[in-house]
Amino acid sequence: IFFPYFFAIPHDTRALRRPNAAMEVEEFDDFEALEPSLKNIMDQESLHWIFVGGKGGVGKTTTSCSLAIQLSKVRESVLLISTDPAHNLSDAFCQKFTKEPTKVDGYPNLFCMEVDPNVEIPEGVDGQMPGGAGAAGGPMGLGMLQELATSIPGIDEAMSFAEVLKLVKTMEYSCIVFDTAPTGHTLRLLSFPSVLQTGLDKLMQLKSSFGPMLSQAASMMGVPGMGGDALTEKLDSMKAIIEEVNTQFKDPDKTTFVCVCIAEFLSLYETERLVQELSGYEIDTHNIVVNQILYPENEKPCGLCSARVNMQRKYLDQIDDLYVDFNVTKMPLLTKEVRGRGELEKFSKFLVDPYVPDKASNP
Repeated sequence: IFFPYFFAIPHDTRALRRPNAAMEVEEFDDFEALEPSLKNIMDQESLHWIFVGGKGGVGKTTTSCSLAIQLSKVRESVLLISTDPAHNLSDAFCQKFTKEPTKVDGYPNLFCMEVDPNVEIPEGVDGQMPGGAGAAGGPMGLGMLQELATSIPGIDEAMSFAEVLKLVKTMEYSCIVFDTAPTGHTLRLLSFPSVLQTGLDKLMQLKSSFGPMLSQAASMMGVPGMGGDALTEKLDSMKAIIEEVNTQFKDPDKTTFVCVCIAEFLSLYETERLVQELSGYEIDTHNIVVNQILYPENEKPCGLCSARVNMQRKYLDQIDDLYVDFNVTKMPLLTKEVRGRGELEKFSKFLVDPYVPDKASNP
């Protein structure tokens, strides 16, 4: 299907993407351009959850690392989490990270962790059913059980959300930045609170209907702590935490999503889809980072550079037109990869202090 002008989406849908901008639609013609940086995130001290996401290969990890570095300069403690099964934080910082928060070298208040999608079998499970009946068949059975658990569709998002629940319980960090997986996985992760909340409501209804039967079955199988009152207490506790997560995710004072893209058709198309999906989830988003913008070093660039510049200019104009109510941060394409503390530190400055092309010292 050919899209003659990007998405063919009417301008008034900006009010749908951002409900709080509904009354501003008539004023867009006279709308004052917002600051082209992420400084608004640094200044919003109430923010606790910051998601960084977009299409694969557009620089999400570089952007999230750079954002976390800048936040560490204005916040008491910052945690950067990778929810992408193909973790890149260790490669970006040139430092090994695990599923436990690890302090980043050179930053006393910045921590990183990479969510492990593997499901661990709880201690004490030895492959035997109560009464000695072999259920999982010993160690081989446990391995099979582990393999089955890790092959469940959506397990990556489930494990990531489990980490979110733990963080809600502890609240050890003043700000948490998520380096997310590509768009589809991220949308599933963000939908988990609502899905689980609905599922728990159904479970509570079933519990009230089949509670006595469940308690009797649990006692016959010798499963401790699964009586009617105990199960209700566990469900109530989990439901309260999930409702808290759901409430915080929908609170623009506590949660925001930074969309990352490049100046190409497929990336921008997916960004618009992401923005509209986030609006459906009632999750705030008002920042877009456009990576890999080419700034020619001289007035007469080569044919390839000239073609790329013209192509990017077309899509940058469309971004400026579509996202007039967003803070759009434009990041340069550098001559070397952004990897390691030094390069990330330099690149991160452009998130708060917009890059200005300088022919004499183009990076």
